Amino acid sequence: MIRNSLRMVLLGISCSLLTHCGSSSMGSGNLGGPTVEERNIKIANEPTGDFFYGRRYFIEKTRFWGYVRKPRQPWSRAQLVLMREDKMKNPDRLSENGPPGNRYSYDNNFDYRLKGYFTGQKAYDPNSNQVLPEFMLTGYDVLDRQPGWLFRPDDRYDRFRITMTPH
Repeated sequence: MIRNSLRMVLLGISCSLLTHCGSSSMGSGNLGGPTVEERNIKIANEPTGDFFYGRRYFIEKTRFWGYVRKPRQPWSRAQLVLMREDKMKNPDRLSENGPPGNRYSYDNNFDYRLKGYFTGQKAYDPNSNQVLPEFMLTGYDVLDRQPGWLFRPDDRYDRFRITMTPH
């Protein structure tokens, strides 16, 4: 009887701790942005054409560029890509040691209209241990410097680990 009561108390404490830890780490996102409905309407009304939409996603020491999707597709269908720069350099191809706002990754979380194509090849990013599709960049335009969350309003950005993935 006492043993069962002790187990119940420990189980209750464990559940409480797990719930607390889960809510503090996930909670609300840290990117801000529109409501889900506003984002869905924006995507549904996007111009279409021979281009892609891209979201720069920078994580320290990785070499992937970010997520790329076709017009009017939700971000959940986007692919994390490595950029192939044979024809054009990435938008943020700057020194990694430059002054703030003028260095590699200054454009984290910017939305772009990308011109180019998927090469059909895959490449390995050793720092993230992922094999990712290659995207051959041929042109780009910055669309939004503060678009907010990417996949869900509770997205949390951490520059040292991959925290945002489509589900």
